[in-house]
Amino acid sequence: MPDLKNSQVQAQLQTQQQIQTLSPQQVLEARLLAMSTVELEQHVRDEIGDNPALEEGPADISDGSTDVPDAQEDEWDADSSYSASESAADDYGDDDDWYDRQPHSGSQAADLPLADTRSFYDILAEQLREQDLDERQMKIAAYLIGAIDNDGILDKSLQSVSDDLAFYHDLDASVGEIEEVLLTIQEFDPAGVGARNLQECLLIQIRRKPDSPTKGLQETVISTLFDEFVHKRWDRIAAKLEIDREKADEVMRELLKLNPRPGSSLGETVGHSRQHIVPDFIVEGYEDQLRFSLNNFNIPDLRISREYSDMLDSQISGRSSSQRDAALYIKRKLDAARGFIQALRQREQTMMRTMQAIMDIQREFFTEGDESRLKPMILKDIAQKTGYDISTVSRVTSGKYVQTCFGTFPLKFFFTDGIMSESGEEVSVKEIHRILHELTDAEDPECPLTDENLAQELSKRGYRVARRTVAKYREQTGIPVARMRKRH
Repeated sequence: MPDLKNSQVQAQLQTQQQIQTLSPQQVLEARLLAMSTVELEQHVRDEIGDNPALEEGPADISDGSTDVPDAQEDEWDADSSYSASESAADDYGDDDDWYDRQPHSGSQAADLPLADTRSFYDILAEQLREQDLDERQMKIAAYLIGAIDNDGILDKSLQSVSDDLAFYHDLDASVGEIEEVLLTIQEFDPAGVGARNLQECLLIQIRRKPDSPTKGLQETVISTLFDEFVHKRWDRIAAKLEIDREKADEVMRELLKLNPRPGSSLGETVGHSRQHIVPDFIVEGYEDQLRFSLNNFNIPDLRISREYSDMLDSQISGRSSSQRDAALYIKRKLDAARGFIQALRQREQTMMRTMQAIMDIQREFFTEGDESRLKPMILKDIAQKTGYDISTVSRVTSGKYVQTCFGTFPLKFFFTDGIMSESGEEVSVKEIHRILHELTDAEDPECPLTDENLAQELSKRGYRVARRTVAKYREQTGIPVARMRKRH
C-alpha cells in the first residue's frame, strides 16, 4: 500500500510539472525566436514606439541600465543593452484598394540577395514532411498545397478538391477529411497560408499573434465587421464595438500589419523566376576559414532611457498616492524594456548556437556547395548538439534563410532523413532525390521507368530502397508517376 501511495504522489508531481505554464519572459523569448530578420526589425521599432523606457543607442554604463532580472543573471552577461552591431549583421480603402496597397512579391530593395531557385510550394512541402500524417493524409495535403495560388490562398472549394481527388487520383476523401488536413497546412509558416479567402487569411494571422489588449477587438472586426473593415468605416466600427476613435485607430494600426498575400513572402512562385529575400544568417569564407554572422544590421541598438530611470527615482521619493501610482507605471515600463532587451540577447545566443551546430554537421556543403555532400540531419540532432528542446530548434529554423557563397537557402533545406548504403555509409535522402532526377532525366520518354525500375537502379548503385519508399521519394521531389511522364 505505501508503494501505491508513493506512486500516486509521484504521478501527481509529474502532472503538476507538465502543466506548468511558461513565464511571460519565456513566451516573449519564444515569440522573438520565431520571427525572421524582417519581422524582428519591425517588431523592435514597434516596441520602441510603444515603450518610452526603450530608446535607440548604445548602452550608457553609468545610467544603471545594465541591471538584469535576477533570474537571468547567471545565464547572461550583466548588460541590459542590446547592440545589433555586436552580432555578425495610409488608411484602408475599399477591398481591392486595401489589398493592392499591401506588399507584393519582389517588393524588397533591389540590392537584397537572391534566393536559391526554389518555389514556395517546395518550402510548403518541406514543412509537410515534418508533420505526423499517414499516407492518405499526405496525398490529400500534397494536392492541397498544389492548389494554393501564388498569394498563398486556396482558391478552390473543398468539394471541388474532393471531386478532383476522386477523379484524378482515385482517392475518395470527404470534405470533412480534407478540411482536417487543410487545418494542418494552415498552421504552416507564414501565418495565413492555406486560407480559403482573405477573411480567413487575416483571422489565422490574428489568432497566431501573441495576446494583446486589442487582439480580441481585431478578431471581432475581421470576423463580424469585415465589410466595414474593407471599406474603412471606422466610425461605424467604433460605434458597434462601443469604443472611442482612439481605440479604433489602435486596432486599425494593428490590422494594417497583416499580410493578405502570405505566399508572396514565402518564396518563389509560379510565374516568377526569382524572388528577393532577406537572409537571417550570412556565411562567408571557404574551407577552414568559414565564419557566419546574424544579419542584424538594420535592427537598432537598444538601451534603457536615462530620463525614464531618473523619473522613477523622483517618483519613488514622493509620498502621495499619485506619485506611487506613477512610480508603479514607470517601473512596469522599465521592467518591460529590460525584459525585451534580455529576450533579444537570448534570441541572438540561441540563433548563433543553432546555426553553429548546423554548420558543424553540414560543413562539407558549406565549403563545397555540393548538395550530395549533405549529411542526414534531423531536428533532434541539433537539439542534442545545442542542448535546446526540439521545439526551440524548430522555431529557429522555421522561415529562416542563410546566405552562402553558393546561394541563399532556407534552413529547413539542411534537414533530411538518412538511408544506409550497402557499404554501411549513411547518406542523406537528398542524394537519393538527386539520383532519381538523374535517372528520370535520362530515361526513354516512350518507356519511362516505373517505381520498381527505379528501385532496381538504386540497388545497382548500392542503395536498397523498397518500391513504396521510392514512390514516396519520387513524390517528394515532384517527379510524376511513370504513366504521366510517358511521351510519344
